Formats: sequence, structure tokens, C-alpha cells
Amino acid sequence: MFPYHSGKNQIPNPYYRSVPQGQYYNPYSEAGWFGWHYPIESEGSFRHSQRLTFVLVHGSWADAHFWDGVAAVLRSQGNIVYTPEYAGHGTDPNKNVTHAMITKSVVDYIRHLNLYDFILVGHSFGGTVIQKVAEQVPDRIKRLVFWDAFVLKDGESVVDELPPQTRKGFEQLRAMSNDDTIMLPFDLFRVLFVNTATTEDAKLFYTSVAPEPAKPLFEKLDLKAFYALQTPKSYVYFYQDNVLPQGEGYGWNPHMSIRLGLFRLIVGDGDHFTDTRTRPAYLAQKIYDASRD
Repeated sequence: MFPYHSGKNQIPNPYYRSVPQGQYYNPYSEAGWFGWHYPIESEGSFRHSQRLTFVLVHGSWADAHFWDGVAAVLRSQGNIVYTPEYAGHGTDPNKNVTHAMITKSVVDYIRHLNLYDFILVGHSFGGTVIQKVAEQVPDRIKRLVFWDAFVLKDGESVVDELPPQTRKGFEQLRAMSNDDTIMLPFDLFRVLFVNTATTEDAKLFYTSVAPEPAKPLFEKLDLKAFYALQTPKSYVYFYQDNVLPQGEGYGWNPHMSIRLGLFRLIVGDGDHFTDTRTRPAYLAQKIYDASRD
């Protein structure tokens, strides 16, 4: 029995596939609506002196909507922002994808738009994506930024970095699906991903959560080329992120971040998901501080 799943608190989410696409820049799709009111100026003036180009890569149980508010803030200050949608997510109905297919989606996006000199940002599982993308287009990237993101060692998978209890739960949820995906029960999502949110905001956020392709989470990645790169790197760590326990061989910082070698560290006080919607200006500032020269 999955220890986190109580059943009684789970909020049904049968319509995840029908959530319309948001207004993010994606040349392969049409813009739609904003599903949330983003308080762009809620954290005060956004400080910047250098205009940058960002490619923001989301993580698991998310799509490019995840970045709508943050992208709007960064663009309002004169930066250029792209938010690619990768295989098995968003409007893509095919959940039978591999990590290589996900990586190829982002690499193809970058090459299609002929992007150079950009900041490549990865959140959560997106950290493993930008590790592999960086191997393929290192000459195009100005800096890599990991926000509470996995930095896998060569030969590791994402689940190798999960505590045994969490890994067992994911394996059970995977076995329960009929299409090799993992759908987070609401009570698990609430405790681990949006622990600082109000109950109302947590429920609203959950309406956009879709089943995650399981296979890429269990694939072991060859990252020898990544660890030979000299690309500048940064890590953004939020203290209240509860997805991974801190200490005892787990956690985001310093457990993951120290693998980057020489890196810039920027810290904040949010959790894993909430601030993208409730404090996008705050998160945008942290990402910008991690990215500037």
C-alpha cells in the first residue's frame, strides 16, 4: 500500500487532457488563455541591468503552462523567453516516450529557432533534460540554471535519487496505470509539491496535473559528456521545497548542487510549484540573479 495515499482526500482530475494551452511562446502551437491571474508586480520592482534570452524547461506533472507567469515577468523587463513543450506532455497524447525523445524535443526546438547565447533553465525532472540537451548543443548555451532540479550522476536515474518509500510508491502507482504513467494523488501532491499553498490554490493547481510518463523516470542516463562540459552553471534552491528530504543522502542542496562543480548558488523561501503562480516576480528575480553575468 502506498503510504502517502489516503484516498479520501484525493480530488478527481478526469479532465487533465482538456486543459487549454496557455499563452507561452511555442511556434508549434497556438496561444490560448491564461488559467490564472499572475501578480507580476506583487514582489516589487524586478531588478535587472542586462537583457537575457531564456529557455525554460518544465519538470514532471507539468507542461509549458508552468512557466506562464514567470515568462510574463521576464518578458516585461525586456528579456526574451521561450518555453518548449516536450514529448509526452501538454497536448501530446503519446505517453510512451523515452528520455531521449524528451531531450530531442527540446534540442529540435532550439535548432528550429536557431537559438544561441541563451540561459537554459531546468526545474525538477527538467534538470535531467537540460543535462542531456547541454551535451548536444553546448556551443549555443550561455549558462545552465537548475531550480530545485535533479542533477544526476553518470549512470543514474531519477528514481535512484528518491527515498525508498517514495520510490516504492511511484512503482505502485505505475503498476496501477494502464498506460505506464504515474498520476499523483492529491494528498501526495499537496504535501510534497505545494506545501506552502493555501488549500484553495493547491486544488486549483491540481487541475492542471496530468499523468506523467513513467519510463523516463526509471531510465539510467549516460552523462559522461555532461560532466566534461565547461558551461557556467547555477543552482536555485528554495528552502521549503518538500519533494526530497534534506540530509541523509538526499535533497537538492548541497546533495545535488555540489555535483555541478563550480557554481553560483541562489536561495529562496518557496516550495516546489506554488511560487510559479502566486509569486512569479519573486521566482523570476531568483532565476534572473542566477543567470546574469
